[in-house]
Amino acid sequence: MSYRFAAIALLVAFSFLIPNHIFAQKKRPTAIEGTITDAEGGPLDGVTVSVGSFFTLSDKDGKYHLDIYDGDKLVVSFVNYAYYSDTIMFSIEKGQLKIIDKQMKLMPNVLLTVEVEDKKARFESRTAVKARDIEAFAGPGSGVEGVLKSYAGVNSNNELSSQYNVRGGSFDENLTYINGIEVYRPFLVSNGQQEGLSIVNEHMVDNVEFSAGGFEARYGDKMSSVLDITYRQPKDFAMTAEASLLGGSLTYEDLMFKKRFSALVGARYRTNQLLLGSLDTEGDFKPSYTDIQAYLTYYISDEWEVSFLGTFGRNKYEVVPETRNTDFGTFQESLRLTVYFDGKEDYDFVTKFGALTAINRPNQKLELRYTASVFQTTEQEYFDIIGAYRLGEINNNLGSDDFGEISFIRGVGSFQNYARNNLDIIVSNLAHDGLYDNKDVNWRWGLKVQNENVLDSYKEWEMIDSAGYNIPHPPSFIYDSLIVTTVDSTGRPLGGIVYSTHDTTGHNLELFESFKSNANIISTRVNAYVERSQLFEVNDDDFYFNIGLRASYWSFNNDAVLSPRGSFSWKPDWEKDMVWRFATGFYYQPPFYREMRALDGEVNPDIKAQRSIHYVLSNDYRLTIWNRPFVMQTEIYYKDYDNLIPYDFENVRIRYTAENNAKGFATGIDYRISGEFVNGVDSWFSFSLMTVQEDIEGDDAGYIPRPTDQRFSAKVFFQDYLPRDPSFRVSLTGSFATGLPFGPPQAEASDKDFRIPAYRRVDIGFTKVLKMEGKTYKTNFLNKFETLYITAEVFNLLGINNTISYLWVKDISVSREYAVPNYLTGRILNIKLVAKF
Repeated sequence: MSYRFAAIALLVAFSFLIPNHIFAQKKRPTAIEGTITDAEGGPLDGVTVSVGSFFTLSDKDGKYHLDIYDGDKLVVSFVNYAYYSDTIMFSIEKGQLKIIDKQMKLMPNVLLTVEVEDKKARFESRTAVKARDIEAFAGPGSGVEGVLKSYAGVNSNNELSSQYNVRGGSFDENLTYINGIEVYRPFLVSNGQQEGLSIVNEHMVDNVEFSAGGFEARYGDKMSSVLDITYRQPKDFAMTAEASLLGGSLTYEDLMFKKRFSALVGARYRTNQLLLGSLDTEGDFKPSYTDIQAYLTYYISDEWEVSFLGTFGRNKYEVVPETRNTDFGTFQESLRLTVYFDGKEDYDFVTKFGALTAINRPNQKLELRYTASVFQTTEQEYFDIIGAYRLGEINNNLGSDDFGEISFIRGVGSFQNYARNNLDIIVSNLAHDGLYDNKDVNWRWGLKVQNENVLDSYKEWEMIDSAGYNIPHPPSFIYDSLIVTTVDSTGRPLGGIVYSTHDTTGHNLELFESFKSNANIISTRVNAYVERSQLFEVNDDDFYFNIGLRASYWSFNNDAVLSPRGSFSWKPDWEKDMVWRFATGFYYQPPFYREMRALDGEVNPDIKAQRSIHYVLSNDYRLTIWNRPFVMQTEIYYKDYDNLIPYDFENVRIRYTAENNAKGFATGIDYRISGEFVNGVDSWFSFSLMTVQEDIEGDDAGYIPRPTDQRFSAKVFFQDYLPRDPSFRVSLTGSFATGLPFGPPQAEASDKDFRIPAYRRVDIGFTKVLKMEGKTYKTNFLNKFETLYITAEVFNLLGINNTISYLWVKDISVSREYAVPNYLTGRILNIKLVAKF
């Protein structure tokens, strides 16, 4: 039955996709075109021209052409950096070509180097994430991070989590900025079910830029990536409401007091109950995630503005597990694990953040920014779970009346997991940033003083009992693995691979794991940076360079580091529109609290900053295919690591050794092609080849894969619509990624040489637009909305059981330990309604 549903869904999807590819250009010839100029009559390149959800960009001569739908009182919008956005209302008949020219006016008190700034953004090789793509993205983890996961070099094997790895780095190696202010996520989250809402409210986003490496000195002290988000400044009253089976959101924006005061406020609620219901574990799940954010701005004068950014979020996750049934194994050895639970898990993460910023623009070349901010997270991780398990062998005789039933009990046992963990972190800082832009040359500088107060109480233990025997950690193992070749009685794929260990040692009567510690750390960090960039021309070739220096000091260990960084870009005067870029630099990552705390909870007072040296060679090629714009981006990179802190992770929980006793490297290639595969909407395909390895001192194992060593990944995001009725749309997201390394708990890193099965997932969304933006309808009710649409999403369309981690079960009768897969979510239907006013 499940495969029949998947087949029907795929046929419906292809009914959307295939006809449009063949007939779209013939069925909808209605279009507008024209020329866009500045106040002096010069052509404007890169202006976004949009009607509803259809858009295009003006070329170097200021010309554009956009195929649209027919209708009365349609609205075309013209948007470009540093120019006043403008709209024109028009009517157009089916099959008509309408000429609409536009002259755009430069905004006051904005740096005059508009064209230069646009070139610099491309030369600095930051990838922009468009708001309309975020809105169209399908999947349980949509939003900004969901879109990022479909980019080259960005990986995540967990649709329940917003966290991601970039080019072999861990989650903790990524920077996130909102309006130039670094923001943080909860620290004690151990699995995706607990995470809930992302820190970024996608309904408030105006501009998103992402760099996977080789970024500038102004971006802080992390080794992997930068996500730079700007919340929008309201231009008029607007509201957006969203409701779905996963929760809802409400966003309000307006200009008041003679347009001197703007307010952007968003509230969100999410529950993962629908998703958790598809897991193997049955129980009483009570996930609740709430969030409210406000971005307020007051324009004191043409030279001064003051803004406040505040957030409050609470992720509360309670569960009383009851039973779990997981089938795994091979055709020759099909097994079923049944677990009966008693107890409760209670997780509570509360985050509060406030930032006050004053911006002074004394002239059109200078911008001075002053910021004071405070962040606090209060986290509670309580659980006391007792489990009694039974490991049975499944009857795999196809001719038997008991096929699929338990024919033999391999072993029984029990375990108890207990934790009382509390964490309270307060981070406060004062910062100044400056920008001096003198046309082709600009300078940036900044200084930040940050105080941190960490209060941690850590108590956690685990007891394992098998057939009446208390199990401690065995210090040595012999490993076996078997390949899956079958499915169970319901047609469900079994667990990929059976991983097992033979125990070769005796046991002492002790807990499997036991940790207890308390810590209070107060420290100060001081960061400063300076950058110089210049754009110049030689023999009609454009050149651009950026050089910078970043300095950091941490009072906890008196560690001071200098990070020189630089990049050089070249745009040759070729017929092909290409930019070549080489970037290199030192990227130090001073430890935050998680890196300082060892597995036993003790804090290492001698911990030092990890270091990565980036070497990135990239090519940005803009071309025209089918008379539509496309971009091909290719990057080859090598990262040299030193002073690494080894870690292990399960699900999304990272556990560090708190020792700088490793070195390593990461190298690979990323490729992405994006553009209008279907006229007027964006789609893209990306793939990555990489490896990341480390050499840990004293293990005599040489270079071994790091926990994030994901050798190959490929992703696709595709949008389409019916050519005769563009109000029917479809978006599809697909991903494939090879497995990550893993091994038995507490085993040495060199012994974790198994691989989780490949991650494979397809999500699809079908949308019906009930009210298109700028279009007038006969029904007065619809005209009350700016936009109104409903979406049906099918998560995990193919019903693939992806594995996130393993539960290791002991069979004392044969001294073996089995890796039982923890599966992610199954196929789920979600309905979403979005209204904009």
